[in-house]
Parts: sequence; C-alpha cells; structure tokens
Amino acid sequence: MSRRPRGQCGRRGGSRRDDRVSPARLVAFDVLEAVRNDEAYANLLLPTRIRRSRLDRADAAFATELTYGTLRMQGFYDRVIELAADRPAADIDPAVLDVLRLGVHQLLATRVPTHAAVYEQVALSRRVAPRAAGFANAVLRTISRTSPERWRELVAEGAQGDERLARLTSHPAWIVRALRTALEHESRGNELDDALAADNASPRVNLAVLPGLGIDTDAIDGFGPDRFSPIGGVADDPIAAAEASGGAIRVQDEGSQLAALALTRVAPVRPGERWLDLCAGPGGKTAVLAAEALVGGAHLVANELVPQRARLVRDAIAAVPLDVEVHVGDGRELDAAALGAPDGFDRILLDAPCTGLGALRRRPEARWRKAPSDVAELTRLQGELFDAAARALAPGGILAYVTCSPHTAETYGSLTAAMHRWDGVIEPVDTRAAVQGLSRHPLDLAGDAEPVQLWPHRHGTDAMFIALVRKVDADPTGPTHADR
Repeated sequence: MSRRPRGQCGRRGGSRRDDRVSPARLVAFDVLEAVRNDEAYANLLLPTRIRRSRLDRADAAFATELTYGTLRMQGFYDRVIELAADRPAADIDPAVLDVLRLGVHQLLATRVPTHAAVYEQVALSRRVAPRAAGFANAVLRTISRTSPERWRELVAEGAQGDERLARLTSHPAWIVRALRTALEHESRGNELDDALAADNASPRVNLAVLPGLGIDTDAIDGFGPDRFSPIGGVADDPIAAAEASGGAIRVQDEGSQLAALALTRVAPVRPGERWLDLCAGPGGKTAVLAAEALVGGAHLVANELVPQRARLVRDAIAAVPLDVEVHVGDGRELDAAALGAPDGFDRILLDAPCTGLGALRRRPEARWRKAPSDVAELTRLQGELFDAAARALAPGGILAYVTCSPHTAETYGSLTAAMHRWDGVIEPVDTRAAVQGLSRHPLDLAGDAEPVQLWPHRHGTDAMFIALVRKVDADPTGPTHADR
C-alpha cells in the first residue's frame, strides 16, 4: 500500500457522508502516522497539529489523550489486536494498525461509548484503506465484547516475571529489567510497579519562570509554586501562560529545572565566570542557564551538534537579554580557547545523549524505538563527552553530568568509569546537598550516594540523574587512565 502524503488524512479513499471522523481523531491519527513513518516526536508535533486544525480546548484534550494514551499502551494494544484478529500485528497494514490502536484505546481506556469508538474508527479506516474497513469493524467489535479486565488476563496468559510485567504495562522487557536494576541499586526494588505505572500516567505540565526577567506571576490565572524547583510553577492553563510570556516562562519538567539549577547554584556566582552548555539542544536547560548567567553576571556559550537543534536553542534563549554564542559542532572536539575561555570554563553542563528512559511518560514512543544494543554506543559517547568537558574545565571548575535516564549503565556506570579515568583530577561534589539546598521541599532520595536520581513515581519529575564534579588539577591534557 502506498504511503499517503503527510497532512492529507481522508484523501486516500475518497470521502462519503458516513466517513465523517471527528477532528480530534484525525489529528491523533496524523501524529501516530508521523511517529511511525518519520520518527517524529509526539510531544513536539502534536501541539502544531492541534493549532493547525484549530481544535477547541475539549477537542485538543481529546486528541492529546488519544495520541499519548495510544502510544504509551501500544505494546499492550497490539497484543489485544493480535488476539482479536488472529494474526500478528506485523501482518496488518501499518495505517490500519494505527486506526485499530486508536480504537482499542477508546474501547478499553476511555469513556467513549462503544458505538462511537467503533463507528468513527471504521470511518477512519475507510479513508486510509477502504478495503480494510470490514476487517477493522470485525476486530473492533470483537474487542468491544470482552471487558478490559479479561483482556488483561488474556494478554498476560503464559508469561511470568518481568515478561508478564512488560506485557501488562506496555514496556519492552529490557526496559522493565533496567528499571528494576536501577531501583534495586537504591534498595527500592519494591517500587517497580509504581515506576512502570508512572510511565503510563499523564504528567503534570510544569512551568519554569526564568529568573531576572521581571515576570509577574500574580497575573497568571491559577499560578502556584511547584513542589521542588524554586523557579517552577503550575497554572490553570500552562500552555497559554507560556505562550503569552514571550519565552520568559517555559514549559519544562521540574527535574530538568533542578538539573540546571544544581550547576548554577551549587556555589555563588562570581561576575565574569564563563559557562558552557555542551549538548544544548533543544535549549530548555540553556534558557535556565542563560537567565541565571544574566542574574549572576556570567558569560554563557552553548554548543550543539545538529544545526536544526541549534536553531531551537537560539529560539529558547531569545527572551533572555544576554549575548549567548550558539556554536555548532561536535562536543567531543571542543576547543575552549576558540569559544572564548582560554583558561577553561568555570561551569559546564553536560546533558548527555542517552536512551531517554526517564521521560517515557512525555515521550512514549521512545520505548518502542530504543533497544538494549543502544546502551553500549551511548555510554561510549557519554564517556567521550565527559572527557571533553573535563578537559575544557578551568581549575576549580564544576561539571554537571546529567542524563534523562535511570539506566545504571548510563548513570553510575558512566560516571564511575569517568571518575576512574580522571582520578586525581576530578573529584565528586555533594550533589545531594546542592539539590536539597535549592529545593522548596525535601526530596525523598534513596541510599547514601552523592549523585541524585529523580523518579516520576516518587517525585513527579522525569527520572533525571544529576552528578556534580569539580576539577582540582590544572593539567588539561586528558584522563589519567587510558582504559574506558
């Protein structure tokens, strides 16, 4: 079957009076198709599609629920579809499979009436694959005749342990094992069910009010402070608040805010300090760094490998009246002197590329795109970027190593290996004390380790890992150990 043009939903099979589909369902299908065909990110594409379709608030909320709910539970829904259709999901036309996934979500996880869910999804199937409408109708009606509880029993049938959890919570089994290992590292393996459930829950929308820009939060309807971040907040309509601020208020997870603030507030800022955001795109943390640099009298340079993401960084910091150079280049080949820091940078944020397992509730499609084989490549890259950052640090300079992942290979594994290579040159900083010191309320942190691991189920944040280290040796030549 040929792929239809993007944004042309409804044209492939023609249009009939009984093919009418609600705008919210059309938007959700369009986003699912872009995620599948183009590896688009739902959290970036969906707001654009909602605005383009001019959905009202209710339809926008429905489109959001359909999109994210379907992507989160895709693995579970595919198994339901396989059982109802008596064929592997891989044998179903991809567009029809997306139609069915949306229908299953409505039938098993929402209050949409059965007749409405079946009718509109069959109408949608007529638009994208007319010959499959009868098949879609039969599958959805079969699914509708069995309760959600019974479908859970059928999906779990024959599976044990982590495989059973993976099926029921719609996670790949390797991710279940990775989360279990990370929690057991903290002696909290009993929280695994809660962690998996949190990945499938809709996250609260958090705001970051950039400091030093004179924003009057009293003028924002329903504004209130967030639980932990001193610059964080919530509002009745957070998207509208952010859009009305001209960039001075940003939609940003509290964990990301804390990661940036841990670096900027771990010690008083000396005017004239030079800071670097080594892997800056798409720019959310860069904006916080820029505002903090403005307040403290520091200079900031941002580096990003991908030109398109560098443009996003420039957009993100546009509201901050600070001259920030956004450099495009490979962070592993960074030349501090060429970026205006011949003696090294005083503070560096390394928000390292990672599997993104800490943000599955916000980027649900990521769980289906990553594989265990990705971890080795990413940890190697993390190590190379850490070494580049360590070389670029000034004596006494502080580096924040951050990942949006709780996978122990990407957190403690990468950090421990780097500290071994830089033994005698880099020393740990008590990150826990730094983060607790800036937080509005105490964070429930497990174990005695100096780094901080945040969790969605425990803190309501993305699962950010934050570790601060300091350079104590003036030798910039490289790590003390060649082994990696």
